[in-house]
Amino acid sequence: MSLIVQKFGGTSVANAERVMNVARIVTDTYKKGNDVVVVVSAQGDFTDVLVAKQQEINPNASKREQDMLLAAGEQISISLLAMAIEKLGFHAVSLLGWQAGFETSSAHTAARIRRVVPDRIRAALDKRNIVIVAGFQGLSRYGDITTLGRGGSDTSAVAIAAAMHADLCQIYTDVEGVFTADPRKVRNATKLDEISYDEMLELATLGAQVLNNRSVEMAKKYNIELEVLSSLTQAKGTIVKERTKKMEKMLISGVAKDTDVARISITGVPNIPGIAFKIFSKVSAKGINVDIILQSIGHDGKKDISFTVAKSKGQEAVEALRDYVDSIGASGILYDDNVAKISIVGAGMESHAGVATKMFEALYDAQINIRMISTSEIKVSVLIDAAYADKAVSAIHEKFFG
Repeated sequence: MSLIVQKFGGTSVANAERVMNVARIVTDTYKKGNDVVVVVSAQGDFTDVLVAKQQEINPNASKREQDMLLAAGEQISISLLAMAIEKLGFHAVSLLGWQAGFETSSAHTAARIRRVVPDRIRAALDKRNIVIVAGFQGLSRYGDITTLGRGGSDTSAVAIAAAMHADLCQIYTDVEGVFTADPRKVRNATKLDEISYDEMLELATLGAQVLNNRSVEMAKKYNIELEVLSSLTQAKGTIVKERTKKMEKMLISGVAKDTDVARISITGVPNIPGIAFKIFSKVSAKGINVDIILQSIGHDGKKDISFTVAKSKGQEAVEALRDYVDSIGASGILYDDNVAKISIVGAGMESHAGVATKMFEALYDAQINIRMISTSEIKVSVLIDAAYADKAVSAIHEKFFG
């Protein structure tokens, strides 16, 4: 007997027909003699509906009350799925995050999981129940409901798999696995049989929307084997694990696009020690992550510093810097959120020369200008005008996979 954790996203439970489809997938797994824990997201775009309701009432509502509202979406999903499983003749128990033992930090709308105490899940499994857990939520040490942020249900599923030493964690989505590019935008995108944690983490962080990056981080930390597959077809999915057979053969594993990017440039910064530290400490104090950083060569006692942040944090970062930038006599702050980050990821890049050159050649052939560049051992990212994002992805994908 194996313990299998299955996670279903909002599209997989968007309506009654799809809820019944998920119920059949779950019960088929159960009938094979497995213990099954299911983690479910809110139906379809229901979280967005709840956010819209909040905006109607109070756009500046406290984050605590936002969490109370947003957590309702998953409660609806788990109860409906439990009812569907009961209709098929099986026993099911639905649990909210706090009932399932999720203890989190107190950062409302962006909480981190402290630990999972799955005693109630185990007790329900011992009675041969299928256990359905509300993803994306938990309880702080103050007894308040918290949510984990967008994509939090993936993280919830992996956290349960880690806490209960599950044999497999399956992430069901509306695509059949991890592709070399978004198959909805790139016609010859190819599904991967397997991909390493490191590659998947980079792709998730860089804009690939198949898996939440926090869930991949946790899977790598606890060595949880993931399978990404579709709830709408019977196709075999993509396995995410520590090391893959093709790791040294493929130059890259995928091309990712991220349009949730803003570029901030501080011009005319005095060329003296400690300035960069003080600039980025102002941003980090607001809990804002910085990605690509570019500093110009100093001239005439001045330099320019440019960096990227998430678009949703862009204006907040500018406000955090404005007073300090004025105080040091810099020329000013330039802000641009009409940009996109395009990235290639692959473990094979470490041992193959010329990968970045090939990417740049693809962009040159497509007449797309590069604004900023960032590299690591297994990725190359460039910042370009947002209008050319899809064209860039297609051109790069064709160059490597065509």
